[in-house]
Amino acid sequence: MNRRLAILLLILSGLPLGAQTPAASAPVFVIAPDDGKITFYVKASVALSGDFRQWDATLNCASTDPSSCALDLKVQADSVSTGSGMKDDKLKSKHFFDVKVDPLITFKSTKVSRHGPNAFDVAGIFTIRGVSRPEILTLMITREGPAEGEIKGQMAFDRREYGMTSGIPFIKIADRVEVNVDLKVKRVSGPPLDLKN
Repeated sequence: MNRRLAILLLILSGLPLGAQTPAASAPVFVIAPDDGKITFYVKASVALSGDFRQWDATLNCASTDPSSCALDLKVQADSVSTGSGMKDDKLKSKHFFDVKVDPLITFKSTKVSRHGPNAFDVAGIFTIRGVSRPEILTLMITREGPAEGEIKGQMAFDRREYGMTSGIPFIKIADRVEVNVDLKVKRVSGPPLDLKN
């Protein structure tokens, strides 16, 4: 009798008799900083390249369509490492990253466009030393198993457009800065992204 009453109440309430939780329609990803890296390179009279030791990245998708995804990066500017204490201090100073005033370097995607089977252009807002401008991050996605993959990409910007007009003593450096990302991605739930097209 109690079971019949429960079924009747479900029918009257308009609820389905099956499972009450809808099936997941979008993948959920995690990106572990320990397994990836964010590096940079500037053409100079003396080698000027390095990486950032502290950063976070998120990949959120509304569906299995890659164009529905948003990739956001948040880098601790103070974690820059070039292998030279002099270069690190100069990059952290007010003439470059100005880490005491603006400790974060960020990229917040606004649109993802496919231009190949696994190739994408990610338009977004790049912010460094408090200056924000639109930039494009070009990415390649590679599957490394049923639930894991790698995202590699590059973005280039003109440092002078962000107020970094100074140089480094005795080192001639170019204006163009190349940023490279290598992210290890793991799908923890939901269906895989559709990379067939």
